[in-house]
Amino acid sequence: MTIDQAHSPEPVVDRRDMLRRCGMGMGGLMFSQLLAESGSVQKTLQAATTNPLSPKMPQFPARAKHVIHLFMNGGPSHVDTFDPKPKLDEYDGKKLPIENLRTERPTGAAMKSPFKFQQYGESGIPVSELFKNTAESIDEIAVIRSMHADAPNHEPSLLLMNCGEARQIRPSMGSWLTYGMGTDNQNLPAFVVMCPGGYPIQESQNWQAGFLPGIYQGTYIDTKHKEINKLIANVENKRLGKSQQRKQLDLLQQMNEKHLQERGHDPKLEARIQAYELAYRMQIEAADVFDVSSEPKHILDMYGPGVQARQILIARRLVERGVRFVQVWHGAGQPWDNHDDIEVNHRRLAGQCDQAIGALLKDLKQRGLLEETLVIWGGEFGRTPVVELPKKGSNAGKINGRDHNHWGFTTWMAGGGVRGGYVHGATDEFGFRAVEDKVHVHDLHATIMKLMGFDHETFTYRYAGRDFRFTDVHGRVINELIA
Repeated sequence: MTIDQAHSPEPVVDRRDMLRRCGMGMGGLMFSQLLAESGSVQKTLQAATTNPLSPKMPQFPARAKHVIHLFMNGGPSHVDTFDPKPKLDEYDGKKLPIENLRTERPTGAAMKSPFKFQQYGESGIPVSELFKNTAESIDEIAVIRSMHADAPNHEPSLLLMNCGEARQIRPSMGSWLTYGMGTDNQNLPAFVVMCPGGYPIQESQNWQAGFLPGIYQGTYIDTKHKEINKLIANVENKRLGKSQQRKQLDLLQQMNEKHLQERGHDPKLEARIQAYELAYRMQIEAADVFDVSSEPKHILDMYGPGVQARQILIARRLVERGVRFVQVWHGAGQPWDNHDDIEVNHRRLAGQCDQAIGALLKDLKQRGLLEETLVIWGGEFGRTPVVELPKKGSNAGKINGRDHNHWGFTTWMAGGGVRGGYVHGATDEFGFRAVEDKVHVHDLHATIMKLMGFDHETFTYRYAGRDFRFTDVHGRVINELIA
């Protein structure tokens, strides 16, 4: 072997090439015939010439077209927000008459909520003073008080809530829905994730595409910034004009397509090609959609000041322009994870977002968008009705916070075909465990899928020889939540 031979590039031989070349190509002919009979050739050709983000019809008529997921990462306390427990007042500072369920850290006596609850709307649903603005739209909201998950730890619970699987790599909810429905605006990402100040725990795994094509992964935006160049890195090309960029991109596209043809189906390369195209198109609309200064003063005043108000208003602007799935995280890390000083911290955190959430619900409704936009609020789990005990390295030892609680917690949904002014299920009289009409995270996902026009049992993606679905082998639709 010469030096030239040793370094000459060898063509990649995949399984189809092997069938085509071996046995005078008879294997390839037989394989092509099988594909033709099954319709796979036509489907493959169609997929190759179709934009993967083009709008698609769901399996059946959808109640909702868009999703805004307000994620209170860290785990907000349900007994301090949407699930009042008078019994905690009675047992405050005392041992509960039931055994404390095992959570992540040692816990002690009952701790009453420091917040007052009040009934709102025609439905008379009680809501904490922390979310008094949100509560003004309670008749549009279905409060699920019987949520439960699998583990009291952030990492698996975040992945379960976002991806339907606590350990294995799986596509996120936003990825599944954009795979199934595409998006109505080709100049913006179909799936946008906003989290000010950095990533939450588990970082981009929370919005990963998993085994789905990479184009369906969420696009992360750090909303602590206001300037478009900081919000979206390299969104503007300062060296080349639009026409020059288009010529450059066309050349790159031709080279990539040739590269792709030589190597057959390569999801990573296809995702990269689509990403270049989307980046170019984003220059048209991104600067506008993320700039809220063009909103009327009364709308800006309605949402209020601060980062939370700005990113929640951006969420409305995104769905208004056809973006399919918008996830709004409260902040980097786990801000709602209040093992100490829960009164001070929950009041501060709710104060940052309550006005904007209340404004979002009213704003969507006045624009006729609420009926087609599913708004989801919640965290990865709730918090214990008992106090967390001091533990070195885990808390500050103040004995005024709550531990994680996956046994029972609250999530709510509004708009998008949801039954408003409704409370579903219940935790026990202390708020420790879901006991009535229990809703697992998989059940929530199955219900969301139905609202979006999909049967969670038949909406699948074939990977590694298996038909995968968002709810895996679990989940049941909670029809009582649907109007």
